[in-house]
Amino acid sequence: MYLKIFVCLLFIGLLGEVFAGNEIREKSEKIIHSRFGESSTFELIKYQISDEIKSQIENKCGQRFFKNFVYLYKIKGSEGEKAFALLDNVYGKSMPITFMVIFNTDGKILTSEIIKYREPYGGGVASSEWNSQFIDKDAGSSFEVGKNIDSISGATISVRSVTKGINKLALLIDLIKEKI
Repeated sequence: MYLKIFVCLLFIGLLGEVFAGNEIREKSEKIIHSRFGESSTFELIKYQISDEIKSQIENKCGQRFFKNFVYLYKIKGSEGEKAFALLDNVYGKSMPITFMVIFNTDGKILTSEIIKYREPYGGGVASSEWNSQFIDKDAGSSFEVGKNIDSISGATISVRSVTKGINKLALLIDLIKEKI
């Protein structure tokens, strides 16, 4: 009896993760299409981060990668422009925040978006106004909350975490853009 209940709960939990993953992928791809047009094409890659690059970036930005990989979209728009989107997670106060940063081929940020915010408060980091301050930043830019990145009252942890996460992805794309 208990085994049947356990298996049933396990199945429901796994089913929820599958749908959550699809929700994240669908939202990410919707953002790409809205930016580059419905006829844009892309390739999704699970990009493994080497230990050397991982350590170098983590030391520089002061934040660990969520996993040993990120999801990378190689994008070609309807006008032929190319870009890269990186999808990753950072921790908010207690839950992961899934976000995506789209870069041009030079490594400059075109846009950043919060894909899934799971905390009960502090969701101001999902606003387009707050995210717009990252446009045109790159690996050489300063990402300092309170100086060139605005803080948000009631979202201190999320602001710092997402800012470091965006910085981390800017550093990563700078190191890998020639190889992908």
